[in-house]
Amino acid sequence: MNATTHALSINPANGETVGSYPYETHQQLDAALDRATSAFRTWRRQPVSQRAELLLSLANALRDQAEEMAQTITLEMGKPIAQARAEIEKCAQLSEWYAAHGPAMLAPEPTLVDNGSAQIEYRPLGPILAVMPWNFPVWQVLRGAVPTMLAGNTYVLKHAPNVMGSAYLIQQAFKKAGFAEGLFEVINVANEGVSKAIADPRIAAVTLTGSVRAGIAIGSQAGAALKKCVLELGGSDPFIVLNDADLDAAVQAALIGRFQNSGQVCAAAKRLIIEAGVVETFTVKFLEASRALAMGDPTSAATYIGPMARFDLRDELHGQVQATLEEGATLLLGGHKVPGAGNFYEPTVLADVTDQMTSFKQELFGPVASIITARDADHAVALANDSEFGLTASIFTTDPAKARDIANQLETGGIFVNAFSVSDPRVAFGGVKKSGFGRELSHFGVREFCNAQTVWLDRK
Repeated sequence: MNATTHALSINPANGETVGSYPYETHQQLDAALDRATSAFRTWRRQPVSQRAELLLSLANALRDQAEEMAQTITLEMGKPIAQARAEIEKCAQLSEWYAAHGPAMLAPEPTLVDNGSAQIEYRPLGPILAVMPWNFPVWQVLRGAVPTMLAGNTYVLKHAPNVMGSAYLIQQAFKKAGFAEGLFEVINVANEGVSKAIADPRIAAVTLTGSVRAGIAIGSQAGAALKKCVLELGGSDPFIVLNDADLDAAVQAALIGRFQNSGQVCAAAKRLIIEAGVVETFTVKFLEASRALAMGDPTSAATYIGPMARFDLRDELHGQVQATLEEGATLLLGGHKVPGAGNFYEPTVLADVTDQMTSFKQELFGPVASIITARDADHAVALANDSEFGLTASIFTTDPAKARDIANQLETGGIFVNAFSVSDPRVAFGGVKKSGFGRELSHFGVREFCNAQTVWLDRK
């Protein structure tokens, strides 16, 4: 068995193989697409109120198997168990929120036609292919699947090969909740199978969360097939701290925003842009807090930083850190792979980072924080926007007017004032520039894969 014929799950805490899943044949893929297409014909005609009721059942099913799912996440990609448990609960709450608020988002929308005879009605497109990453094995899937399926689409999941155990547990939860066969399909295929699915006329649209390289490939294939796609491609999010900020609050937010999930988060505090008047104090406080983070066995509830999910990504991260140091940055903490069988990387803090250095220009997907000094607020904005990415940003200041002014200048999909970035069903999530396009969550996530159909009765 090898990675060319099987999807392999390797425990990053010890390097042992914990799962091997043979890739499906073209015939098996064809059968899965048939099931998704057949289920769509019935599902689209089911009242949205009934679809919402099933989401409440899904929330219960997720909680019923929460511990098994959390343990599987930890085993497959190394997420500390406390964070894995929180991920499942967040998914359950997501399902409940859309059950309560989602149907109103699909109600016919009035227009400005005088007699009220014209309206916009939201119709589902069909089976949606979702190519999903490993860093939030359940949340990444559910935050897209729940609103997409509520709208009347079916969902075909191609998950990352190292978290296929999680993928099948999600499918199990949908079945336990009472969703019919074909509504949520898992396909275990390699790149060739993904291309085949995108080109297949039964797939109506495509969504991807992943790297820029993957986004270019998936987006190109979707475009060639004239299919809509949504791309969330990560980022190098700025975390701006101004001279008047509450530094203790900023340090705590930066700590979580940078090191949660062992730093493997798309919307994360990757570039800490600190105004000159407080950079020294901030750095001392942040360094002290970073040293206190517990790294180790991800199955322990006391662990905050676990192993990185893949060994090749740790090597890439270490290369980026070494390049940044060679370019003149100062190493304040960490900077090394942890010896042993596990895939651990020390919590790392780099100071004196400039806009010409690797850790400023590239996304660092791991437990590494880069501290950049801004001369003033205007310089902070310029540094924040000096990136090919544009996912989210944070601003720390006690002046609301200043926060609003800076927010108006930032080139990102989301801005969080005096808080670190999050994805929350109540607000849209997505980016600009090389962070991708399209939106998940909020009413945008419900309508993203809908046909906004004009229905005009008795037009004179």
